[in-house]
Amino acid sequence: MTQIVPKEAEALLSWQGLLDAFEAGHRLPRAEIRDMFLYRGQDTLLDRAAWIDGLGALVKVATIFPGNAARGVPTIFGAVTLFDDATGELTAIVDFHLVTKWKTAGDSLLSASRLARKDARNFLLVGAGAVARSMVEAYSALFPEARFTVWSRSRASAEAMGLPVAEDLETAVRAADVICTATMATEPLIRGDWLQPGQHLDLIGAYKPGMREVDDAAMARARVFVDSRATTLHHIGELMDPIASGAITEADVIADFYDDPALYARRSDDEITIAKNGGGAHLDLMTATYIARAWANRSA
Repeated sequence: MTQIVPKEAEALLSWQGLLDAFEAGHRLPRAEIRDMFLYRGQDTLLDRAAWIDGLGALVKVATIFPGNAARGVPTIFGAVTLFDDATGELTAIVDFHLVTKWKTAGDSLLSASRLARKDARNFLLVGAGAVARSMVEAYSALFPEARFTVWSRSRASAEAMGLPVAEDLETAVRAADVICTATMATEPLIRGDWLQPGQHLDLIGAYKPGMREVDDAAMARARVFVDSRATTLHHIGELMDPIASGAITEADVIADFYDDPALYARRSDDEITIAKNGGGAHLDLMTATYIARAWANRSA
């Protein structure tokens, strides 16, 4: 029987539980992943599929309409379906926004758990949308003394976060321990010469070739990590552009989540680290499976 998993399942979840699910999922055989993008101007139809032997299969469809903000409606809609690994049966339809929130934030939280300094306190959110809000919740779970500041090109959206608002982006970047970018930027917002020793950057916003949030100098100064080479190196401008310019090479991407965790780690308190969150469908599969299992076991 197909299980319908509503947004109310969120009450059963924990960020550490999701990180444990990610760790377990990456010990299974490497996922088969396929993405399909269709475009109409700035609008995107994204169809993502993943299959992990021993876990199951997922198809996630999303529409991304940036112009919806002006209409007063969300910019992203979609659907998530899970299929049984052995039989192919449709096992669950999971609330799309719940999966997306926890997958996206959990992806960067796993990176921060490995790369941010353990004494990180000052967190800068660049962007003030739904992703930035979920990152406050996620970071706070692992960094209970975290203090948040937000910067946005829209002062009103930054103030709506209910957090201290940065007046100047460069000043805020220089003062932060962890910088999280969650924007729709098509040109870099953050410059490499602003970065300070010991900082960690979680780059979330860019998801296609024409999008970037940091410049070549930032990529060249940092030790660079990705969640998955397969979904980032040749698909997202954040990696494609600095590789094309020669600022970095593919070999400069040190590790992804399938590599030995000892490689995906900070080596010293002074180094700058960057983690690019590509949010591949295999992470949606791990997340949706975690949520569906929590919902199925809710009365146990």
